[in-house]
Order: sequence, then structure tokens, then C-alpha cells
Amino acid sequence: MKKNGRLSILLPAILLPAILLVGGFISMAAAQSPATAPSNSPDASASDMLDRMLKPAGQAPAPLQPITYPAQTNQATAAVAPGATTQPTVREGTFVVDRTGRLSKSADGQQVIFTFDSDGRAMQDPPLIILPNLKLEVMEQAVAGSNRDLRFRVTGMLTEYRNHNYLLLDKVVVIPDVVQQF
Repeated sequence: MKKNGRLSILLPAILLPAILLVGGFISMAAAQSPATAPSNSPDASASDMLDRMLKPAGQAPAPLQPITYPAQTNQATAAVAPGATTQPTVREGTFVVDRTGRLSKSADGQQVIFTFDSDGRAMQDPPLIILPNLKLEVMEQAVAGSNRDLRFRVTGMLTEYRNHNYLLLDKVVVIPDVVQQF
């Protein structure tokens, strides 16, 4: 009975690793078998194979046609002056950072306009209507209290309304008449 008890304990201990080992060999053999079917003509030469690959296909796919997008309706003039060249409006939320220019009134005198100085690159920045805020008030007071044409360095965010751009000022600095450069 003792012998039988040991055998019943040893049998699963030996049998389980043996089953796992045989299963591993079977899976390795399956993994090493080719994944594709052998070619139809095993004795085909390299030149025959090349000729088959270079032979044109039966029906070529049609080329893709270009997509035509609808015309953009938001490409109106951003210029303020009548008869000015048309410019596309700039996207709302774009920032104007440290740009120099001068303050002036619109042709009808109702709006205050910021005219950019030439930056030497595009030189196509249209004048922007300045939205009223405390920074504009500071600019107007500086112009009223001065006897010369003041230049300002401004930073602000562009807004867009009815195909015109407007400037909401964040920072305004009066540029002194003589700027020393070292």
C-alpha cells in the first residue's frame, strides 16, 4: 500500500511536465511550418518569376480625383480706408505682439485706428480698428497731451466682426522720440 501511495504521488508529478513538454514540441513544429502555400511551379526560373511580376495587372485602379472645396466666404477686406486693396481678415484670437504704429481717426471720425509701421517683411498689415478700453484711453490722453506725432508699441488680441479685424489692447507703451541703440 505504501508503494501504491508513492506511485500515485509521483505519477502526476512526472506526467504533467511530460505533457507540457510534448505540447511545446508540437507548437514549435507548427510555428516552423510555412505560412504560405508553395508556388505552383517549383521548377520556375528566376527570369520566369521576374516576367510574371513585371507583367501589367489586368485592371488598374482609377486615380483619385481632387476634392473641390467651397469658396471661403470669410475672405473679405480687412482694410479700413475706402478703396484700399483687399486683404483677408486674420483669424480671431491671433495675437499682435510688440508691434509699433500710430494712432489716428477713421475717415468718418467715429473710430480710432491703429496704423502699423512697416516691419520690413510683408508691409501689408492693414490698419486695425481699436476696441474701446482703458488702454485706448491712455493712448488718446498721451496724444492729446503731446505736440508731436506719437508712436506706440502695442500688444493685443485680434477679434473679427462682419469681415473686419479689431484690436483689443493688452499693453501700450509710448516710444520715446530718440531711442538710443548701442
